Amino acid sequence: MKNNVKIAVIIPALNEEETIGQVIDAVPSWVDRILVGNNGSTDGTAQEALKHGAVVVDEPFRGYGAACLAAVEALDSPGSPDAPEVVVFLDGDLSDNPEQMDTLVEPILERGFDLVIGSRVMGRCEPGALTVTQRFGNWLSCRLIRLFFGVSYSDLGPFRAVRKSALDALEMDDRAFGWTIQMQVRAARKGLSITEVPVDYRIRRGGASKVSGTLRGVIGAGTTILYIIFAEAIDARLERMREELA
Repeated sequence: MKNNVKIAVIIPALNEEETIGQVIDAVPSWVDRILVGNNGSTDGTAQEALKHGAVVVDEPFRGYGAACLAAVEALDSPGSPDAPEVVVFLDGDLSDNPEQMDTLVEPILERGFDLVIGSRVMGRCEPGALTVTQRFGNWLSCRLIRLFFGVSYSDLGPFRAVRKSALDALEMDDRAFGWTIQMQVRAARKGLSITEVPVDYRIRRGGASKVSGTLRGVIGAGTTILYIIFAEAIDARLERMREELA
């Protein structure tokens, strides 16, 4: 499958003791490393992850992006194995299906893409897995990205694969709800080769919802997503103006 290419999986997790072991066990055997970004869990998430063979990277600062960033940094930390060529991100609550990981990795290894988004909109989504608010947010965000950056997406799904060199070039820094949208916007800005593949999406089986489970989470995520889109659009415009004046 992977032709000797090193592949790492990153799972940001918050209080997902009930499901994290099942998620890790379902990751394909051809994956080289599994890192769990333990985002200040107060249950046995870290212990379960270790029991099932993952490397646990603790990040007490609460935030989806913070957990992802900590795990990404651990990939390159002194003494760690060789850096992977491909990094896959997925959630730890069983909403994503790790067994579909080959559909995300194949376009990178076989067809030269830099970023592959697992689209829940294109795939099979369990009734109730995506709320009305999430569907509207996806629709609006994707339309704005197309308007400002000329790239069409159907979803901001967390299940995704990216070439490690491309991930480094994106210089990701969002530590909260904007991780996924920042990655997609910056990939569009840099002209990376991007595609989407359909993936299944299930109602989360455990853990604390980082976004859709609370009104505060929904408002916070929506505000962050819109801020990132408009901030990146303004920055892109200023960058073009500087180039024209140079």
